[in-house]
Amino acid sequence: MIISSLKQSERIESLHPLFKMAFDYIKSHDLLHTPCGRIELQGDDLFINNVNPECIAAEQQVLEMHKKYIDIHVLLEGEETIGWKDIDDTGEPAKPYDDEADCALYAEPASVYAKLHPGQFMIVWPEDPHAPVIGTGKVRKLIVKVKI
Repeated sequence: MIISSLKQSERIESLHPLFKMAFDYIKSHDLLHTPCGRIELQGDDLFINNVNPECIAAEQQVLEMHKKYIDIHVLLEGEETIGWKDIDDTGEPAKPYDDEADCALYAEPASVYAKLHPGQFMIVWPEDPHAPVIGTGKVRKLIVKVKI
């Protein structure tokens, strides 16, 4: 897991060949005022889900984990908390991994929580169970999907 701000993204852009393309696109487009939906940058290898979800309480949010994609959660508006837990500290998934959805769900709570503000992002790797969209009210955010 990595937490930083868009102003500092250059420090981590070398960690994956598609990170720079994603961050360059985000920094050069007004995505807060772009309609919600999928934005394809490089087909299924790199795309952005521009979303406006309602946040929920931490005790109601489940941990999710992916195998095919790295997630970059970029907050555009509002305040969002994202939970995280070490994969070695999780039990059996409440919903086993679904290859088509690229997701497994865990019912147990996160052990670490980070609060994001607009312009900040969190990168979660496939081994990072995470619980996004925790808080109150709606947020506007991007979920960048980067294929492994």
